[in-house]
Amino acid sequence: MESKQYSREELVNIILDSDKSDLDYDEKEITELILETKVAKNVHEAHAKKLTRGDIMADKLASFAGSWFFISIFVMIIILWIATNILLRQKSYDPYPFILLNLILSCVAALQAPVIMMSQNRQEEKDRIRSKNDYRVNLKSEFLVEELYYKIEELTKTVQELKETIKAGQKN
Repeated sequence: MESKQYSREELVNIILDSDKSDLDYDEKEITELILETKVAKNVHEAHAKKLTRGDIMADKLASFAGSWFFISIFVMIIILWIATNILLRQKSYDPYPFILLNLILSCVAALQAPVIMMSQNRQEEKDRIRSKNDYRVNLKSEFLVEELYYKIEELTKTVQELKETIKAGQKN
């Protein structure tokens, strides 16, 4: 079976043509990336460069609000609030059914929800960057494996030709 000798750029184009994905990659950009020596990059570093001070604060708040420490403190404050108002009875500042407590809890939830969603959106962006990086690394790996395959095929042919030459020389 005759195999064609491909240049590196032709191999890259073959790989790209065999996988027309929905990802928004420029084929020329990927061809250049594969031909460069290093494709992988630190996703955390790339993402951290884009963060604003507000983004960092929102991430820290979301991290704190999603911790067991926060939940424990919050539950203790609610229990303390309810116990204090039950014990004070007539002089309580928020008698049963704790309307002020409900208002405060609603405000906390209303403020936390958008901040947590912003943090999740940034995490999604980070995942997109990671996915793009993985795609590039996988593409380069596939290219290198393909290139190695052709080199091994060439070596196998050369060894076979040498064997035939040696056999022909031994017969003479």
